[in-house]
Amino acid sequence: MHQDEQLGVGSLVRGWFRTFYGVLVGSFTALADLPVAVLGVGVVGMTEFELRRIARYGRPAHADPLTPRRCRRYLGARWLVGGMGAGVVLMLMLYLTTALSMLTAWLFDGNWGLVRDGDVVDTQLIALATLPGTLLIFVTLAGITGVAELDRWLATTMLGRSQQVLLRQRVAELTSTRAEVIEAIDDERRRIERDLHDGVQQRLVALGMLIGRARRANDDDQLQQLLRQAHETAGETIHELREVASRVYPAVLDDSGLGTALEVLAERSSVRVEISDELTDPPGTALATVIYFVVSEAVTNAAKHADPSVVEISMKAVPGGITVLVRDDGVGGADPAGTGLSGLARRVKAVDGEFEVTSPPGGPTTISARLPCA
Repeated sequence: MHQDEQLGVGSLVRGWFRTFYGVLVGSFTALADLPVAVLGVGVVGMTEFELRRIARYGRPAHADPLTPRRCRRYLGARWLVGGMGAGVVLMLMLYLTTALSMLTAWLFDGNWGLVRDGDVVDTQLIALATLPGTLLIFVTLAGITGVAELDRWLATTMLGRSQQVLLRQRVAELTSTRAEVIEAIDDERRRIERDLHDGVQQRLVALGMLIGRARRANDDDQLQQLLRQAHETAGETIHELREVASRVYPAVLDDSGLGTALEVLAERSSVRVEISDELTDPPGTALATVIYFVVSEAVTNAAKHADPSVVEISMKAVPGGITVLVRDDGVGGADPAGTGLSGLARRVKAVDGEFEVTSPPGGPTTISARLPCA
């Protein structure tokens, strides 16, 4: 058996046992659900406990804000599911105990006391009981999963949103995200245009003027001085063009990966940047691009507005995604609605990520992004 298949079987077994624990716990909480529903005391707290149990041992149930009336109705019906779960668990225990007794009787030649009408049960009877017994055990094993799904369905139906409502909300979110991404792209184009117009274009104009003055110069010393100034201006222009190109998309990100791109970013920054990369596997190109621009914009904003002594970057893998933290010890007071940070929020949201800015006056400022990945 291949390693992937072993992992798949192991994950399936662990998932079933987790579901079994959830059903077992739910069978005990059902004893309290009905009295709580009848008395009407603590219905919201009990309902929240049931929802946490469902999420912990299975998939979460999408619930709307809870109200006592809805919670009371839910608990009044939920105890039936809990009782059903208790019945399935008891049946499973009974079948497994019976199967174990017959197996030990067969292995030890009946000395363990499996007796029918005073005679030890023979091998043929055990063989005849094996097939229906195995089927019963399989049915109860599947029944555990069925009760767990019924439990989640009941919570979603009585407390939350249906799949159709969730689908409509998801479509609305994607439509809004698409509009925000288009807006962010337009903002980025306008910023590139400003950088080219106010920086590179002005330097090229100055370079042209220096070359024109050099052509008209009569003094050799003046000519050499003008050529030297033109050479310096050309170098500054090339450097600024590279900066603009890196803000559009850094080529090193494709050539050498995210780690090297961030190291280059740290070297070019006007403040000290410390990087802690705890990623065991490199992210995909799309996520690497998002991470790079989150870090780049955060470092640029900190250097421009916060006057920090150090900017700390942390990247680590978490269940289901990657967390990126950028922290500086500057003056704080960053506005999440500002052009740069709001653009980052839209960029992160476009990949179904979460973005948060914490920046009290006086600092420190912490920018966090959680990006989902396969």
